[in-house]
Amino acid sequence: MAMICPTILAATPDDFAEKSAKLAFAPRVQIDITDGVFAPSQTVSLNQIYLNPEQKVDLHLMVKEPRGWLETAISLNPHMIILHAESQGEILEFLHYIKKFGIKAGVAILPDTQPEDAAELISLCDHCLIFGGKLGFNGGEAILSMLSKVSSIRAINPTVEIGWDGGANADNIKKMSLSGVNVINAGAAVVDSKNPENAWKMLEDILAARAHAVAQDRKVTARRG
Repeated sequence: MAMICPTILAATPDDFAEKSAKLAFAPRVQIDITDGVFAPSQTVSLNQIYLNPEQKVDLHLMVKEPRGWLETAISLNPHMIILHAESQGEILEFLHYIKKFGIKAGVAILPDTQPEDAAELISLCDHCLIFGGKLGFNGGEAILSMLSKVSSIRAINPTVEIGWDGGANADNIKKMSLSGVNVINAGAAVVDSKNPENAWKMLEDILAARAHAVAQDRKVTARRG
């Protein structure tokens, strides 16, 4: 079953602390970091954040040159570090380096990047993040046509965990799950709601109901067979 992973996009250390506290209930979160160059918005830097040891924390580095960010990211000992295929430098080498520390390595691909263009990276990584939103911003519409990339990613790496980032909400997460996405990152739909925990539970319940319906359909089909 797919899961909802709330995201933290924070402009200042105080903003980060507030959002981190709001999402303390979540078993897994993604922290988005930008450099103001690769993505137009500017977030807190890696040396201004902290990780909740009770959570699996993924670091999504939307930065032009990851090399200068890797050591600090690794020192935080996150569950996973996600780099962009479109960033500069030896991304394949960086992914290998991340994995040496027992940290999962992920690669994100922007809308104009096809999975085949990043096949070598996808073959190595533990997680492939399909970006289908506005880079560096919460909210906005999900570019659902990007879900067509799921089958190509699976063909390259059948066991890779597939994530989605961009515009996820109650109206479209079933389609994301049905397409084969494993981790649905939700920003505005959760952290900007009046009650983030309730909002997260509602999205999780939608996915659970869909998974139950699929299981029931399979049972019916098996009986008929």
